[in-house]
Amino acid sequence: MGAGAGSRRGQLFLRSLLCLLLAGPPARHPARGQLRYAVPEELEHGAFVANLGEDLGLDVSTLSARRFRIVSRAGARQHLEVNLENGILFVNERIDREEVCEAGGTCLLHLQLLVESPLELYRVEVEVLDINDHAPTFPWQEYVLEVAESAVLGARFPLESAQDPDVGTNSVHTYRLSPNAFFSLEVQTRSDASKFAELVLERALDREQQRVHRVLLTALDGGVPERSGTAHILVTVLDANDNVPAFDQPSYGVSLPEDAPAGTLVIQLNATDLDEGPNGEIEYSFSGHAPPRVRELFHIEPRSGQVLLKGRLDYERASLHELYVQAKDRGPSAVAVHCRVLVHLLDVNDNAPEVTLTSVSTPVLEDAPPGTVIAVISVLDRDSGDNGRVSCEVGPNVPFELRSSFRNYYTLVTTQALDREVVPEYNVSITARDMGSPALLTRSTLTVPVSDVNDNAPRFLQPSYSVYVMENNAPGASICSVSALDPDCQQNAYLSYSIADGHIHGMPVGTYVSINSDSGHMYALRSLDYEQIRSFQIQVQAQDAGFPPLSANVTVHIFVLDQNDNAPVIVSPMPRNGSVATELVPRSARPGYLVGTVSAVDADAGLNSRLSYQLLQATDFTLFSVAPDTGELRTLRSFLEQDASRQQLVVQVRDGGQPALSATVSLLLSVVETMPQTLSDFSEFSLPPEVSSSSPLTLYLLVSLGSISFTFLLAILILTAIRCRGERRSRQGDSCSPPRCHCCPGSRPSSDGLKTSNLTAQPPAGTTAATCLDVPAGGPPGYCYKVCLGPESAQSDFMFLKPCSPPRNNEKDPGKRSRPDQHLQVSKEAKQPNTDWMPPSTQRPTLKRYQIQHWWKRGSMWKGHMGMGML
Repeated sequence: MGAGAGSRRGQLFLRSLLCLLLAGPPARHPARGQLRYAVPEELEHGAFVANLGEDLGLDVSTLSARRFRIVSRAGARQHLEVNLENGILFVNERIDREEVCEAGGTCLLHLQLLVESPLELYRVEVEVLDINDHAPTFPWQEYVLEVAESAVLGARFPLESAQDPDVGTNSVHTYRLSPNAFFSLEVQTRSDASKFAELVLERALDREQQRVHRVLLTALDGGVPERSGTAHILVTVLDANDNVPAFDQPSYGVSLPEDAPAGTLVIQLNATDLDEGPNGEIEYSFSGHAPPRVRELFHIEPRSGQVLLKGRLDYERASLHELYVQAKDRGPSAVAVHCRVLVHLLDVNDNAPEVTLTSVSTPVLEDAPPGTVIAVISVLDRDSGDNGRVSCEVGPNVPFELRSSFRNYYTLVTTQALDREVVPEYNVSITARDMGSPALLTRSTLTVPVSDVNDNAPRFLQPSYSVYVMENNAPGASICSVSALDPDCQQNAYLSYSIADGHIHGMPVGTYVSINSDSGHMYALRSLDYEQIRSFQIQVQAQDAGFPPLSANVTVHIFVLDQNDNAPVIVSPMPRNGSVATELVPRSARPGYLVGTVSAVDADAGLNSRLSYQLLQATDFTLFSVAPDTGELRTLRSFLEQDASRQQLVVQVRDGGQPALSATVSLLLSVVETMPQTLSDFSEFSLPPEVSSSSPLTLYLLVSLGSISFTFLLAILILTAIRCRGERRSRQGDSCSPPRCHCCPGSRPSSDGLKTSNLTAQPPAGTTAATCLDVPAGGPPGYCYKVCLGPESAQSDFMFLKPCSPPRNNEKDPGKRSRPDQHLQVSKEAKQPNTDWMPPSTQRPTLKRYQIQHWWKRGSMWKGHMGMGML
């Protein structure tokens, strides 16, 4: 049995090969953007059909990356497939033409080929060529034909037709009858070009001589090689039945809608027989060569001749059914007569359109240009005519449209720019509607998500931020938080915060504040001091993680709030050498006599710097009073004899902060009969009370101080003269450079010496210039030192030490001889008093005196000599 199967497969392969040789190479018919090929049926798996890559002009190396494929409906059999390595279309499974195309005619396989990046759609038709793989067959291998012996010569007897599923030349081509002396064969052609045979009586029959005649009927097709089928016909000679039934007409035609229900009357056939009795009773039936499909759909009532609908009609499967009916009386030697009934089906709009969605590029980028292809949509309606014509449209208010590329094929494309931040996803409703009456429609929904693109920069919640921080804050404490939003999603919306580079009072901004890159919380890195910095601003940047990244900046204004952290500082009177401040008051002073003014400053601001004065302790509270706003110390009454000659007072200065801070000063007032011409602690350059007394110790001290000061100044002058004379000799008459030394004879005072330093002291407007002294030091010979004192500057003290060495012989430019690294700078900072509240004009001289004394205390090595000079 295996050998037989192998032999049959070999014969089938030889027939397929012969068909291919006769048909030539696969035909390619490019028309209207389509390709058409022809391939015989029954080819084995892997058989070559066409080279699509070459015919379509595609790069074979990119077929796999571009997802080159055949698009088919779900559940459909994939007879053909494409090899992505070489672009060849080959047979995927055996094709049986008779199974694929039940109806006759041209059998086509419609292929839709899709390739992406960019999207291209091709339509290919493959015609399945019939091969002669079926032999004609008869319904029965043997059947009986009854012929009356009285049949006249030339009488025709239709025979059962052979059936061959093949088409064209491979179908039934002719019939042959085995040689005999009584019958001949004539082959007739129907309207559909099918063949059937009729037996023609050529010689009179004689039942008495021969009751049965046996002939062999052979049906031959036109294929190569030729195939045939046989049937044995047994002709039985009957006694004469003179009349045969006759139909009203040899052929009938009727139209029937395809949705007609079972039991519907198709046609009423009528045949008559002139005989009487059983010879005139007619029975109707299908002839032997009626196709099985007809027997499944229709039924004939044997006695009435009614043709009734038995099964369900389908216009899309077959639009015409051909029925062959025979009528035969019930008498002996009955002869059957035949007629043909053509049933034309009327198409009914009973098939809704079928929509197949092939998603190609979803999600779609929101910056996709208009015209970007989203999906390919195929629409199929199995009806015909207007019932099969379909229109397709998308729902309203969506930025998409359908464009028709082929018949019943559409591409869904964008019509405008998309914005994911507005609509992140679209549900596109696609409606397919046919032209039938009533029209049928099908709706399908395609979800198109929009992919995010980094097209939105971060946006801060506020245009700017104002932050108020109390001074003396703890380093590392959180001071504020900034926040920004980015309407993008995923990494395009992930924000990181940073502080732009900059400087605050010469220091990098990163030394003042820091920011958490994830949360936007800002922290102070140092304790802020209102008296040093009151406000500053920084730039905060928020940057997303997209590509390319987008950013936004916001200005953060940071205001430092004052805290009452500075107690008042009493500037006048100032005690010297640890003793209390003293003042002389004449005994003859009247009530309201101004003894002096207590002056103080506070480095804070606002209420924290508003000062008030009060008398905290006194020997006699009825004798003196202090003005709370100005600090003026005045007498309340005249002195009495019993009043003490020394009055001890304690004055308190309190600021307006919460809690309030204060400072006190102790005063010793001496009541004298007459006022000496001496300076008190309340006047400029006041001396201790011991100096103003007439004791011998005071006189000794004054003489000693004067002698020492005079000797010191004289030594300076002598050393200066000697030094300048030596320099004049070494330079052969050249004078000392004025910018280098101000002590040389003939040199003009210049400020160049100060300019060469990295710090330049500028006297404030309205004040006298700084006092500068050139003093020889005790160092190596040839050096002099310059001491600069600002009498009214309370900001800082500067001491510039400049060498005054003679120039070297190889130095030509005097400006090059003075370098910043040759200068010794000594600086000590002091907080500047707050200017929000300044003492009245009456207290300003006292403040000046305090500043001078403050400078004297800072430069203790020069205090005695300058004090003597002032005296």
